[in-house]
Amino acid sequence: MKISHQKDDEPIQFVDLAAQRARLGDAIEVAISKVISHQQFIMGPEISQLEHLLAKFSGAKHAITCSSGTDALALLLLGFGIKPGDVVICPTFTFCATAEVIAWFGAIPLFVDVDLNTFNINPTDVQNAIDTAQNNGHKVTGIVSVDLFGRPADYKALEKLAKDNGKWLLCDAAQSFGASYNNRNVGTFGIATATSFFPAKPLGCYGDGGAIFTDDDKLASLVKSLRSHGKGEHKYDNIHIGMAARMDTIQAAILIEKISIFPEEIEKRRRIAEKYNNYFSNLTNVIPPSYHEGSTWAQYTIQVDPQKREAIQKTLRQEGIPTQIYYPIPLHRQKAYRSYPTLRKELPVSDQLAASVISLPIHPYISSKQQEYICQTIKKIVC
Repeated sequence: MKISHQKDDEPIQFVDLAAQRARLGDAIEVAISKVISHQQFIMGPEISQLEHLLAKFSGAKHAITCSSGTDALALLLLGFGIKPGDVVICPTFTFCATAEVIAWFGAIPLFVDVDLNTFNINPTDVQNAIDTAQNNGHKVTGIVSVDLFGRPADYKALEKLAKDNGKWLLCDAAQSFGASYNNRNVGTFGIATATSFFPAKPLGCYGDGGAIFTDDDKLASLVKSLRSHGKGEHKYDNIHIGMAARMDTIQAAILIEKISIFPEEIEKRRRIAEKYNNYFSNLTNVIPPSYHEGSTWAQYTIQVDPQKREAIQKTLRQEGIPTQIYYPIPLHRQKAYRSYPTLRKELPVSDQLAASVISLPIHPYISSKQQEYICQTIKKIVC
């Protein structure tokens, strides 16, 4: 199938960091130069400045920067005192880091399914997993939720479920920092929240970076120690076994500049997502995601006929439209995780999504003309 190419000044990007860079002018270079001048590359003054901005933005009492979203999860599990053999419930339809950190400590990820409409962890499955595991003599210590593609999980149900069952709730918000749920910002749910500043995230740095959010003073103090090798009064006074998990100062300086335009960028993402949804709701062969006004829309993910997905993706690529598949294989089916338990033998929703999802370009700098071209091209392909 050949479709007339879109006419625009720039090719369509899946994530357009260059356009964002142009929007910020020379602010990034100036910020980096300041760090180079003062030479405090580790835990320089920009770290505490960024943490203040992140806490203010989220509404959490404490924001603690670290080296990556994965390390944010690991630091929190260390802070929770996770032990070998502990069972932690998590979704199977997610990036591997969610379960990876659980396995690092000899704990057991117990995989459950997700909701077909939201792509997020299914609270009913979580309750069933707690009951099943404990009936079989296993110690369930906590739950890791994931805000997939920027949409917050069902925290009303999950917080109640965690409280009623005496479990901690750790929120994996690697894709959802900046989102909200029931008039509460991401970063204020559960005992703590972990996020990522990987470059492709809605708020991303120019390398790896992450942060932890919590209102728990004791946990915050512990995590600050753990990210710096478990230090006490000074770096040669080690009171915990910790990690080397500090954010470098240059990344903090970059994020300080980016967070100044972050609210504007989130609003643009939401408008683009709403336009996509309005368009695709009229197509019988495309299932758009259910719209959630509080999402950051880190990804815009549709579902198509699994038998046609590869051909659709190939044609889109030929027409200059980049796409991605998040995620082609649920974790419980991957070699590294096949030995870990699942709630049921089959987790059908995750299998269905893995076979049918396609993520389309969504970022604040897509032009209306580019988005119209994407929509029209998909319509011609699937109809």
